Amino acid sequence: MTDADTTARNRWLAITLTRVAGSGGAVLGVILLARAPTIGPKILGAAIVLSALAMMAIVPRSLAHRWRTPPKP
Repeated sequence: MTDADTTARNRWLAITLTRVAGSGGAVLGVILLARAPTIGPKILGAAIVLSALAMMAIVPRSLAHRWRTPPKP
């Protein structure tokens, strides 16, 4: 593998791992939301779900934007 291929693979892996971490956080929040006996943990579970969904939407897109190949003139 060339140096550019290794860099591209590592960047793809970072984007994929952020998506997996976000979905894991969302699952954790849903479990907390479903099993919580009082309102406090339910609110915390909902906040975790919303933040995980936002992370899944924003972070991979911003990483891809940062690492995008510049356009040729």
